[in-house]
Amino acid sequence: METPALHTRRSVLALALATPLIVAPAAQALAQPPSAQWVSAPYTYTMQKPYNLALSARYKFEGGVHTMWVYDYDQPHTQGSPTDPRTEMRFNQEYSSGSRAWEGEIYIPSGVSGPTVVQILRGSRPDGTRATDVMLNVANINGGSLRKDSDQVIATGIYNKWFKIRVEHTAVAGGRGTVKVYYNGALKLTHADEGPATRYFKNGVYHHGSGRAEARFRNITYWRQ
Repeated sequence: METPALHTRRSVLALALATPLIVAPAAQALAQPPSAQWVSAPYTYTMQKPYNLALSARYKFEGGVHTMWVYDYDQPHTQGSPTDPRTEMRFNQEYSSGSRAWEGEIYIPSGVSGPTVVQILRGSRPDGTRATDVMLNVANINGGSLRKDSDQVIATGIYNKWFKIRVEHTAVAGGRGTVKVYYNGALKLTHADEGPATRYFKNGVYHHGSGRAEARFRNITYWRQ
């Protein structure tokens, strides 16, 4: 887990660079991992935000909490990109095989609707295949709903409280692997990934909706086998 002092030193660099590289140590586990074979590992990430704004305009780190927000009218993270606005932590640990997991606690204020808060992005992939293996999206339904894409409900009543998410991925080189999503320690979803690719984790707000999107994160841990 990052410490406030360490984050302060990184923030100076973040203000100087458009896409700063931030290094995080292995975090303390929120609980025992499902298998003793899982081990927490250090990770690095790059902040992505509207290209024309300072990082501090859409991100802050206080008391061990990463807060990210974006508006529907914001610019994309690179000039000319057709993608939606975002403020995200883009993990630099890329992989094409083996088991990896993202784990953390998330807080979504009431009324937020439209953003992806956690995803596995397929950076290098065969033409015509999907860009993500999983996208966890927030909708303003039933007290706040967390869903895979727009249909598979993982949890409801998520607004204004901390909840824990763990996304496990076992990737298979040259084949299809498996993604599992846990909500507060309970397995909620298991599905096949989209096939061969080089991928990485992201968390934050990648906004597909209207108005302001905000999400807060703490106790982020990166696992591997």
